[in-house]
This record gives sequence, C-alpha cells and structure tokens, in this order.
Amino acid sequence: MATMNVSLPNPMKVWVETQVRSGQYGNASDYVRDLIRRDQQNREQIKVLQQAISKGIESGISDRSMLDILKEARSKAQLTKYEL
Repeated sequence: MATMNVSLPNPMKVWVETQVRSGQYGNASDYVRDLIRRDQQNREQIKVLQQAISKGIESGISDRSMLDILKEARSKAQLTKYEL
C-alpha cells in the first residue's frame, strides 16, 4: 500500500481524530479511505444520472401521453419489485 502525507487545518485534524475515537474507524487512514470510497461511489452515481439525463434530452419529445408514460413506469416498477 502506498503512503501519502496530507496536511489538514487543525479543526479538520480534530474532526478526523474524533471519528477515530468514536470507534467506527481503526485509525485516520481507515477514515480517509472510507471518505475516498464514498466519493468514488457518489461520482459514479452522478455519472450514471448525467448519462441518463443526456439520453433523455437527446431522445426528444415523446408522442405518448403522460398517463401512458406513468402506466409504463408503474408496470416496470412492479416487475423490478418482484424480480428482487
């Protein structure tokens, strides 16, 4: 595993130490690794959402009614619910 030194303002250092003392993390490195993992996951989720939004915008205006779209969405939601 690689080593990286990070400088923090004192209030942030105190925050990290508090998180470690809470018992949720073994040490400051565990806490920082958890933050990085969460950031990676969040960025991936944002990327997926941005792609879906772009796809929706590029698809243009639908010729279906709002009711038809809602019925289809509810039908898909029910299938997904039972597939789990």
